[in-house]
Amino acid sequence: MRKPNNLKGICRAILGSIAIILLGTSFSYSQSRIDTILGKLDPQQYANAVGEKAKKLEDKLTSKSMKVLDKLQQQEEKIYKKFLSTKDSVQVKANLADIKEKYAGLKGKLKEPAIMSQAKQYIPQLDSLSTSLKFLNENSIGGKVKDALAKTESLKDKFQQAEEIKKFINERKEQLKVHLEKLGMVKQLKKINKEVYYYSTQVKEYKEILKDPKKIEKKALELLSKTKIWKDFFRKNSMLASLFRTPGIPDDPTTMANLAGLQTRTQVNNLIQQQIASGGPNAQAQFQQNINAAQSQLSELKNKIINAGGSSSNDELPDFKPNNQKTKSFLQRLEYGTNVQTQKANNFFPVTSDIALSVGYKINDKSIIGVGSSIKMGWGQGWQRIKISSEGVGLRSFVDYKLKGSFWVSGGYEMNYRSAFNRVEQLQDLTAWQQSGLIGISKVISLKTKLFKKTNIKLLWDFMSYRQVPVTQPIIFRIGYNF
Repeated sequence: MRKPNNLKGICRAILGSIAIILLGTSFSYSQSRIDTILGKLDPQQYANAVGEKAKKLEDKLTSKSMKVLDKLQQQEEKIYKKFLSTKDSVQVKANLADIKEKYAGLKGKLKEPAIMSQAKQYIPQLDSLSTSLKFLNENSIGGKVKDALAKTESLKDKFQQAEEIKKFINERKEQLKVHLEKLGMVKQLKKINKEVYYYSTQVKEYKEILKDPKKIEKKALELLSKTKIWKDFFRKNSMLASLFRTPGIPDDPTTMANLAGLQTRTQVNNLIQQQIASGGPNAQAQFQQNINAAQSQLSELKNKIINAGGSSSNDELPDFKPNNQKTKSFLQRLEYGTNVQTQKANNFFPVTSDIALSVGYKINDKSIIGVGSSIKMGWGQGWQRIKISSEGVGLRSFVDYKLKGSFWVSGGYEMNYRSAFNRVEQLQDLTAWQQSGLIGISKVISLKTKLFKKTNIKLLWDFMSYRQVPVTQPIIFRIGYNF
C-alpha cells in the first residue's frame, strides 16, 4: 500500500521540479530579453531626458495656469466693484468673498504636490512614457527612473488640474454673462472669452510638445514595442488599460465580458446590405448619396473648427478672430531669413549685391516686424572687368502685412554705408550713410525643403532715392528665403 503513495510522492516531486525549471527558464528568458533591451539603451539617460521634459512642461503649465487665474480674478473683482453700487451690495460683497476663496483654492492646488490617482485625462504620448518608466522601475532599474516616473505622474495631474480650471472659468463666464449683458459690459465679457480661449489653446500646445519625441524617447519605445514582455505589461499597467480592458489578455476574465453583446463588423455590414436590398433598385445610389452628403458636412465643420484654431469638440468656437501666435513662446514667434538684391553699375558704383540676414517677430498671423543687416559685395564694372570687392554694409528694419492669400504689403527703413572701410570707427560718420524708405509688394511661395520653409519675392520702391547724392536705383527687386 505504501508503493502507490511513494509513487505519487515521486510524481509530485518530478512535476514540481519541472514547474520550477519552466518558471526559471521563463524568468531567465524574460530577463535576457530585458537585458538585451538595456544593452541597446541607457535607461538612466532615457529617464533623465523624460524627467527633464516632464518637469519643464509642468512648470510652464503651472505658470500659465497661475497667470490666467490671476487675470480672471482681477477682471472679476473689477466687475463686482461695479455691482457694489446696486441695491444688492451686501449680497455682492458676500459673492466677492466667496469667489476669492474659490480662486485661492485653485491656486493652492497648483502649488501642492501632485496626487497620482487624480489624473483622469488620457494623453497617449504621456501614457507611453509613464508606462515605460513603470516597466523599468519594476524590473529593478533604479537611479533616475523612479524620479522621472514621479515627474510624469505629476505632469498628468497638472493636465487634469488644467481641465478643472477650464471647467471652472467656463462656469464663471456663464454666471457673469447675464449680469454683464444687463449692465452693457460687453467688453469685459469679451476679455473673459479671450482668456478662456487662449488658455485652452496653450494647454493644447503643451500636449503637442509631447507628440514630438526626442531621439532617445523614440528609440526606447521602439525597442520596447518589439518585445512581448513589454506589450503584456502595457496591456495591464497603462492608463489605457485602466480606462477599459484591451483585448488580447488571456488571463483577464473581463475581456470577453466587455465584448459580449457588441456587434461585429461583419454583422453590421450584413445588416446594411439587408436594408439596402429591401429598399429597391435605387437604394444603393440613395445610400451612397447620403454618405457623401454626410462626409461633406463633416469636412465643412472640421474646416471651420481648424480655421478657428480649435481641435476638440469640448471647446467652444471663439466669438472673435483669434491670434494663433499669442500662445507661442517668444522664440517660436521669430522668423529667420536671408535675401539677395543686385544693383547695376553706374559712374560711381560697380555691380553690387546686397546679401542680408534678417529676423522677424510675428505680432499676429498677418503682421511681422523685424530687423536685419547686409553686406555689399562688388563684382566690378561688367563681364570684361570682374573684380570682387567689399562695398559697404547696411542696417534694415521692415514691416510685412498680409493682404490676401500669398500676397503681402512690405515696407521698411534702411541705412546704407556705400564705401569700403578698414576700421569700425569709420562707420560712426552718419553723414556717410544713405537713407532709404521702401514700400512695395511681396509674394510668398511655400517650399518643401529641409533648409528653407518659403521663398519671398519682393518688388519695392525707394521713395527716398531721389534725395540721395548720387541718386540710387529707385526700384528694388529682392529674392529671399526663410529658414
